[in-house]
Amino acid sequence: MSAQRPIAITMGDAAGIGPEIVAMAFLQSPEWLAGCFVAGDLACMRRAAAVVEPRVPLAIAELDGIEAVLRAPPRCIPVMQIGKPLEPLPAWGEVAAAAGAKAAECVTWAARAALQGGLSAVVTAPLHKEALAAAGVPYPGHTELLQAEAAAHAGVAVEDMPVRMMLANEELRTVLVSIHVSLRAALAAVTHDNVLQTLRIAHAALLGALGRPPRLAVAGVNPHAGEGGLFGREEIEVVNPAIAAARGEGLDVHGAFAPDTVFMRARRGEFDAVIAMYHDQGLIPVKYLGVEKGVNVTLGLPLVRTSPDHGTAFDIAGTGRADPASLIEAVRMARALARSA
Repeated sequence: MSAQRPIAITMGDAAGIGPEIVAMAFLQSPEWLAGCFVAGDLACMRRAAAVVEPRVPLAIAELDGIEAVLRAPPRCIPVMQIGKPLEPLPAWGEVAAAAGAKAAECVTWAARAALQGGLSAVVTAPLHKEALAAAGVPYPGHTELLQAEAAAHAGVAVEDMPVRMMLANEELRTVLVSIHVSLRAALAAVTHDNVLQTLRIAHAALLGALGRPPRLAVAGVNPHAGEGGLFGREEIEVVNPAIAAARGEGLDVHGAFAPDTVFMRARRGEFDAVIAMYHDQGLIPVKYLGVEKGVNVTLGLPLVRTSPDHGTAFDIAGTGRADPASLIEAVRMARALARSA
C-alpha cells in the first residue's frame, strides 16, 4: 500500500459535525491535509464550508476521479460526489435516515477503493448509529461495516476477518476485546480465544507501527483483577491462560492487572498498550486525557482506517464551534500507519 496514494476522508453524518470538522481541518491545516479528499456530498460540504467561514468560504473542488486530487487547486476542499446528491439536506442535529444511508454509502465506497489499492488510507468522520439503523444499514458502526467489506473483498466469512478497536493518543493506547455490545454481552465475550486473538492482533499491528515488539499489558475483568478469585474467577479461568498462551507464542504480554491502575502504568511508559476487556473500560481513560487528541484505529483490516474519537455532536452541529483537532490527528496517524504498512 503506497503512502503516496491519496487519503479519503468520509464526511460522516450530514446532520452532525462531521462535514464541519472536515471543512475546518482543510481551512486550519492545509499542509496536513495535502493529498486528502472528501468522499461525500458536494452540497453538504458547501454548507459546512459556509458555516466554518461564512465571510469567504473555502471553495469546493469537485473531483472526477481519485487521481484528480493531485490536480486540485490550493486553498480548496477536494470533494468526490459519492452516489446521488443528498437532496434535501437534512436539518442540523436531527436523526435522518437519508443522512445515515449517505454516510454508509461513503464509507463503503472508500473501503472498496482502499481495498482495490486506490487509497493509502481511509479517515472516517463521525456517523450516527441511530441514523444508520433508520436507514436499514445492517451494521451498528464503522468498524463492523469495514470488517464486512474487507471480508467480502478477501472472499472469507466475517468471523475469519477479526478486527479490534484501538484508541490512542500521545500518552496512551488501548485495544478492546469487544466493541459495541451491551455490558452483559461484553462479559460473555471475555473468552480464551477472544482475549488471545486480541493480543495477536494488537501485537501484529503495533509491531509494524513501532518497528519493534510491543510490550502489552492486560486489564482484568473484575475489581483488583479478581483478587485471587474473591471477586470473580474470569482472570483465573480465562484471561491468565490466554496471556500464558500468548507468551508461549513469543508475545511480550503482562497481567492480568487491576483495571484501576494499569492505565496509569501504561501512561508512564511501562507498556505500549493496554488490552481492555470492554468498551468503556478502555475508552474512558483515553478520552479523559482529551478527546481533541484521541484517534480511533481499526486493527486487523487489510487497509488503514482511523477516525476521531468523538461522535456527531448533534447539539452543536451547524454552529461552527466543533473542534477539528481529533480529525487532524487521525489524518496524521493514518499517514504514519500507511508509511509503515
